[in-house]
Amino acid sequence: MNLEVLPVPSGDAVPEVLPALRRMLDGDGPALLPVPAADDREIRRLTGALHPGEPVDDGIGLVVATSGTTGTPKGAQLTAAALRASGDATHERLGGPGSWLLALPAHHIAGLQVLLRGLLAGTGPVVIDVAGGFDPGRLPAAVAAMPAGRRYTSLVPTQLIKALDDPAAVAALAGLDAILLGGAATPAPVLRRARDAGITVVRTYGMSETCGGCVYDGVPLAGTTVRVDAQSRVWLGGATLARGYRGLPDHPAFAEPGWFRTDDAGELTDGVLRILGRLDEAVTTGGLTVVPQVVEAVLLEHPAVRECAVIGLPDPRLGQRVAVVVVPEAGASPTLDELRTWTSASLDVTAAPRALYVVPALPLRGPGKVDRRALVAQFS
Repeated sequence: MNLEVLPVPSGDAVPEVLPALRRMLDGDGPALLPVPAADDREIRRLTGALHPGEPVDDGIGLVVATSGTTGTPKGAQLTAAALRASGDATHERLGGPGSWLLALPAHHIAGLQVLLRGLLAGTGPVVIDVAGGFDPGRLPAAVAAMPAGRRYTSLVPTQLIKALDDPAAVAALAGLDAILLGGAATPAPVLRRARDAGITVVRTYGMSETCGGCVYDGVPLAGTTVRVDAQSRVWLGGATLARGYRGLPDHPAFAEPGWFRTDDAGELTDGVLRILGRLDEAVTTGGLTVVPQVVEAVLLEHPAVRECAVIGLPDPRLGQRVAVVVVPEAGASPTLDELRTWTSASLDVTAAPRALYVVPALPLRGPGKVDRRALVAQFS
């Protein structure tokens, strides 16, 4: 059987892909490569790398492009059984099947899973068109259109941040039984604001290689296994694991049978996983290692910081210097000195930023992840 392209539209046309996804889940259709129907450049990029029209291994249901930082996408090979296991485990954790609101691009794994969970639950999606960006003002009508019973959605942190500034959107989200929040780490102040507003937020951790989120609020879903090695690297295994990457049978991330080697550092305490940051994004400054996400967590508590990204910039003396790119709160003007003082009160002075750049928005890649490479290129 050959891999077939599945053009995924946006907005009200999204349900057009449901019959093909239903056949895939039932094992009655071809393996599918989801691509954004209206983005010719992305279609060329994905099809050029992942080769639709050529044979695919038996049992593969979806080949989902990763949103990694390298230029060439890898295709995670997901079986229908793994996708079903993911959906069933999600519903079990959340309290039962329900209807889903789609507010993410449906060709990425997080958006696809919204559609697939709805199929498993026997419900159709309510869709917010995000082709032109996420508008939280659309949430009240969308939530009101969802049928009775349990109701869920998936968002990325940047969407929740926008929604929290809209009282009507907050009220709509508070009416849902759960909001899965993934794609990137969620700032602690955002979580507090959401929970104080009565919004049920479930932080998820996972990736395309695990059919999306497989650890909820630090606890693995049923069928998921987690371990952390001596180097603090997180490994994931279990029922939702991909069958490797398309065309890369010897990729080291899948070298150990039954396990996926992530690039994330973490801690596992009494069965609860805490992600510390990405190993490949660490900043080496003056011979010491700084994990950006740890510094960001401190800076995001500063009242003038709405969003931020910590990066390493070339430095002739230190090798790299710690820099922070900040989206300030409305009317705020944070200074480098106050952010250095704030950081040094909680972390070693090595972690305190040596440069500050203020921007109106952070560049993103994939579903809600900050594009650090773009920031390094911009400010180097």
